[in-house]
Amino acid sequence: MAQLGTLEELPEDYREEMAAAGVAPLWPMMRNVLPHGAPKPVTKPGHWRYEAIRPLLHRAGELTPVEKAERRVLVLSDPGRGVGAMQATSSIYLGLQFLLPGETAPAHVHTPSAVRIIVEGEGGYTVVDGEKLPMQEGDLVLTPGGEWHDHGHEGKEPVVWLDALDLPLFVYLEGSYAEEGPLQNQRNRPDASQIDYRAAGLAPARKLGAHKKRYPMTRYPWARTREALVETMKYDGGPVVELDYINPETGADVLPTMGFTAMMIEAGGEEKPVLRSCSSAFHVIEGSGHSIVNGARIDWAAKDTFTAPVFAEITHHADEEAFLVRIHDRPLQEKLDYYEERSR
Repeated sequence: MAQLGTLEELPEDYREEMAAAGVAPLWPMMRNVLPHGAPKPVTKPGHWRYEAIRPLLHRAGELTPVEKAERRVLVLSDPGRGVGAMQATSSIYLGLQFLLPGETAPAHVHTPSAVRIIVEGEGGYTVVDGEKLPMQEGDLVLTPGGEWHDHGHEGKEPVVWLDALDLPLFVYLEGSYAEEGPLQNQRNRPDASQIDYRAAGLAPARKLGAHKKRYPMTRYPWARTREALVETMKYDGGPVVELDYINPETGADVLPTMGFTAMMIEAGGEEKPVLRSCSSAFHVIEGSGHSIVNGARIDWAAKDTFTAPVFAEITHHADEEAFLVRIHDRPLQEKLDYYEERSR
């Protein structure tokens, strides 16, 4: 690979003239944006221990009423970008949201899409386009971009969930904004996961000319996901089984820009996945173990979250039977036709 010229090699008067004209030479910067062979990510492996963050969430509940926060969230910032960065990886935003009994997070709609993974508590719910979605630990709840949604809490103890958004993508494209509105009228009907898509492989009968929802199922109950993982492990064997969350009508990923994969690692099991071009975040639903991400050891427990940059070399090890959800941007990369996997 040829060594390119530097900015310092150019005469100072020429550099000043270029700056005045609002231009800059490409060649001194070219290797920064087009490195040879593989990207050079800014993202660093991150690890957020729920045990450490939980008391901070409760303090936030004491200090800031939801009316003054709109969404009472502590942001999980990528170590490579520093505290306060609104991204956990290059394309994924993560935050832990806290709602007290009786509180309501007001209705709004925004361009980015969001997914909630319920971490702790009972009695919380989300309303998406009039559909009331119960929020139980481990459930995955969608609030797609362009869909009105609000949150409420009918339980007795605080509820916490992990927010995962494609926000960095929309911020980069200067397309991120939100609108507020009144609370939605809730339909007197259980959510689609309890009726229309109760059984895998079955969907409501198609009717000519009927309206088709882009996101027909917006709640994925953890109890069913866990059962499917356990049954798959029985027949496929370990050490790891994975199941993708999909749109039940199309078979595609649940969102255009983000994918979600449920994982089960058997007790004592170890996995060394291929190197993937997508960045990833891992949320631990149950169990404990450790992962090595680009040489950095992360000891994780239930409710923890950790991240890996693009093309990261990862090894997972479960001390006990463990269940995780992997959040990734593979769907976006596939649409841009550059998703890639490499052997280790």
